[in-house]
Amino acid sequence: MKKLSIYMSLLLFIVMASCSTPRPSGKDISITWGLVGNYYEGDLFLSQLQLKNNGSTALDNKNWSLYFNSCRKFNEEKLPKGITVAHVNGDLFVLKPTVDFVPVQAGDSVKFDLYGGYWMLNESDAPAGFFFVFDNGDGKTSIEETGLVTVLPFVTEKQLNRSATDKVPSENESVRFERDAASSILPNAVICPITPTPISYTIGNDSMVVNSALVIAYDKEFLASANFLQNQLAKALKSKLNLQEVSVINEEDKQVRLVKDIKLSGEAYELYVDKAKGVTIKAGTNAGAFYGVQSLLALNPYDANSVQKTEWKITEIKVKDKPRFDYRGFHMDLARNFQKKEDVLKFIDIAAFYKLNKFHIHLTDDEGWRLEIKELPELTKVGSRRGFSTDEKDMILPSFGSGAFADKSAGSGFLTRNDFIEILRFAKDRNIEVIPEIDFPGHSRAAIKAMNARYDNLKAKGDLAGAQKYLLRDLNDSSKYESVQMWNDNVICPCQESSYNFIETVFGSIVNMYTEAGAPLTTIHTGGDEVPHGVWEKSPLCAELIKQHPEYAKIGGISNYFLGRISEIVGKKGMVTAGWEEIALMKVKEGDAVHHAPNPNFLNKNFSPYVWNNVWGWGQEDFAYQLANAGYKTVLANVTNLYFDLAYYKDPKEPGYYWGGFTDTKEVYEFIPLDIFKSAKNDLLGNPLDLKAYDAKVRLTEKGKENIVGMQCHLWSENAKTPEFAEYMFLPRMLAFAERAWASDPTWATTNDAAQREALCNTSWNEFANRLGQHELPRLDYWSTSGIQYRLPLPGLAVVKDSVKANCSYPGLTIRYTTDGKEPSKESTVYTTPLFLEKGTVVRMKTFNRKGRSSRTSVMIVK
Repeated sequence: MKKLSIYMSLLLFIVMASCSTPRPSGKDISITWGLVGNYYEGDLFLSQLQLKNNGSTALDNKNWSLYFNSCRKFNEEKLPKGITVAHVNGDLFVLKPTVDFVPVQAGDSVKFDLYGGYWMLNESDAPAGFFFVFDNGDGKTSIEETGLVTVLPFVTEKQLNRSATDKVPSENESVRFERDAASSILPNAVICPITPTPISYTIGNDSMVVNSALVIAYDKEFLASANFLQNQLAKALKSKLNLQEVSVINEEDKQVRLVKDIKLSGEAYELYVDKAKGVTIKAGTNAGAFYGVQSLLALNPYDANSVQKTEWKITEIKVKDKPRFDYRGFHMDLARNFQKKEDVLKFIDIAAFYKLNKFHIHLTDDEGWRLEIKELPELTKVGSRRGFSTDEKDMILPSFGSGAFADKSAGSGFLTRNDFIEILRFAKDRNIEVIPEIDFPGHSRAAIKAMNARYDNLKAKGDLAGAQKYLLRDLNDSSKYESVQMWNDNVICPCQESSYNFIETVFGSIVNMYTEAGAPLTTIHTGGDEVPHGVWEKSPLCAELIKQHPEYAKIGGISNYFLGRISEIVGKKGMVTAGWEEIALMKVKEGDAVHHAPNPNFLNKNFSPYVWNNVWGWGQEDFAYQLANAGYKTVLANVTNLYFDLAYYKDPKEPGYYWGGFTDTKEVYEFIPLDIFKSAKNDLLGNPLDLKAYDAKVRLTEKGKENIVGMQCHLWSENAKTPEFAEYMFLPRMLAFAERAWASDPTWATTNDAAQREALCNTSWNEFANRLGQHELPRLDYWSTSGIQYRLPLPGLAVVKDSVKANCSYPGLTIRYTTDGKEPSKESTVYTTPLFLEKGTVVRMKTFNRKGRSSRTSVMIVK
């Protein structure tokens, strides 16, 4: 009997084993993706996806799905036999085998042609975040990462261009050389020692010794600036300078003086460094004194932050200065991909040094909620985590290649309440106001899913009233829509009170954090952009609202209702309602056409629009000027010069988007805020703009100019998966932005003749480029232990009169080269003069910073 039992068990095991098909693991499948080319059959691109089976068993035609993220949709009508590729939501797609899928045997591979909409230009466009979901046949699934993912290089004409008429030159060593041909090294004496450029400065003939024997004497109103100066100088000296509060400051004693001068208003200051008398900073406010301190610190050696000495010398100088704009902002998106508190603090510190005073922090979006709200823990428990989930009750879907597993990538994470309070205090100490953005009614998917989870949990416990209290969607809404980012469920319902309960609670919690931090909160940014067509059309709750208020049936009526409610909530707290341009625009229907115009309903409701839309050729280039002329206090947030998530150049190796063009540091520098039409050169495909075609566009009136309160640069984080990437994209462009936001219009900006303006601008740019190469980038090298990972430009190369010449965008950086086939290193020969090399020689060059970090390589074969 015992033997029979053993026999039956063995037989059962054999039967079960024969019924289950062995399969490779996810790690056994490596993936190669390559772009074949663009402009196939009109506006399609063709790509190829290869799966290689490195395991010991076949990958069959059932029980598996391959998920991945892609910024482009695929044409389902042109899919090859054997697979389906379906859009899940957002940028998440799933590839599944059909019965026609031929099993991939061990060691073999299979390749599929995938057509998609429009084009791909950068390697960062490639699908990412691949993972398998296997059906194990027992009602359970296995989620497994894939093996190595490889993106093939882009090299052919159809890979490098969006269409046959794409005239934007692709980056290479010759293009770089020609672009920087007018740049030349300048002597230090003609380079401005302070960035951004002061209104006036005079450099003396001598220098002053700074050491710990100096005393910081300060007016009592300038204690914060005195403390900041003391702490900063302590990084470079081996001991702290003493502080001394005095009511009357003796300007003859040799010390560092922070003097109140009521003739100076706002952020204006004067700085005097004298060998005999010491340092005097005059200002009317602590903000002005702070910027005087920053200008004084700019005179320090570039390595002062990290190399302690007993003393050093600073040049004699007289400076008079004040900012051009009251609002000088930088924007960081923590929602799409997360940046930790320490990295946020680093950017605040850099921004403050270059005299920016507003930090717009994008805390929420479809792909993540990044701020702890104690009253609503689901927002971070669910909304801050991304990973594979069939019901999204404990996390939301993967985006931007964040992968299947939460907490393993920048797709997950949040700022705790204490983190945020620390950020607020840190920013306040640096004269920076933090402007929080909570994005409504679109871009709200993370919040919606978090509140869905809350609803389901409380409903299951029998607490229906509690479940409904913060619900953000109409449970019976069957509206169909798709947002720009391809979400079909990312807009909250403005027709139910629970949405406003939610907003009140979140805003109240944020206000409490600012109060605890002792930080100013004048503005809440509410987003308001990119609400897709079709929302709320089949919402019973919205139908009932329209029934009670027929005026909301008009075009844009429900949006106006929502904005009105939002402004009431924000206004009760005594703050400005900020948002993207859409909050101040209304849709106007003329015949069959719909266009936008300033919305008169909110002119006196303390609204402040941030206008991003100026893409040349889109017909909306003058939105900012329309709104300012109408009376709205407007912040310039122009895509074409101020979006730092755009790639620097048209180069497959350059990460970033390009839907608004390519934006290098010089293009930021050339921005003319009050006459953007002078800044315009080419359309998105590189065709020269006929500016006469824009004569009918709105220009700023004198009153409109007064309503341009300032400007802001932006880093959206779809591609920013590491702190190093964020630094690469922000810098050095942020420094050129600071120059335009603080400094007065240079002569070239007010010159009407285009050729003369360009010549003057090139001369001015060469000085600024030298400032970057010789002063500011070396300073960033020593900003922290590891330095700042700003973008180092590749050298330009050309053969000129039988010799190889090289140049660099920022004169003062070091170029090194090799001719032996090896990559240049920090020990390689420094390029100083043209090289005479034999034909056929392969020369490789890189740009190096002070710490030996290098750019990518420029390669040229001598012909």
